[in-house]
Amino acid sequence: MTLFGYPIETIYLILLIISGVATILYLFFGDVLEGADEISPFLNPVLILAFITFFSAGGFILEKVTSLHSIIIMIIAVFMAALLDLLLNIFVLVPMKSAEQSLSYTEKSLEGRVGKTIVSIPQQGFGEVVIESYSGMISKPAASFEDTPIEEGKEVLVIEVKDGVLYVTPYQPSFK
Repeated sequence: MTLFGYPIETIYLILLIISGVATILYLFFGDVLEGADEISPFLNPVLILAFITFFSAGGFILEKVTSLHSIIIMIIAVFMAALLDLLLNIFVLVPMKSAEQSLSYTEKSLEGRVGKTIVSIPQQGFGEVVIESYSGMISKPAASFEDTPIEEGKEVLVIEVKDGVLYVTPYQPSFK
């Protein structure tokens, strides 16, 4: 079968090369299109490029390997690309998107956590506390919850967070 005066295998191969180059360019300059998937999940550039790549690769391979009619091969390639695109979205892209969100923290999530003072907290003053988390160390200004001074290097328990300031009390673990 020919399309636009070229054999269909050549068109599949050209599509495959163009989508491969576009994918590499998207890796380097993808931040420009970052918000496109917020409009619609189907407009995600990764999914569009993956669909074109899967379609063209599947069509090219089926044209070379089988003796099926080109229309049937095109239909099979579309269904195969749609299925692989769906699997890519469900098992790779959605978990990656939620993994990025899980690296962040909210101030409310710091309540009840144990940290260590790196700058002593004077009575009715501010110091600094560092808390270890999965994404690294979180350093925040802190004040004493009970208006008592807390020395540098002491473990503290975060009681509450107001306006970005941790209100802490000295921590004595029950099991030691």
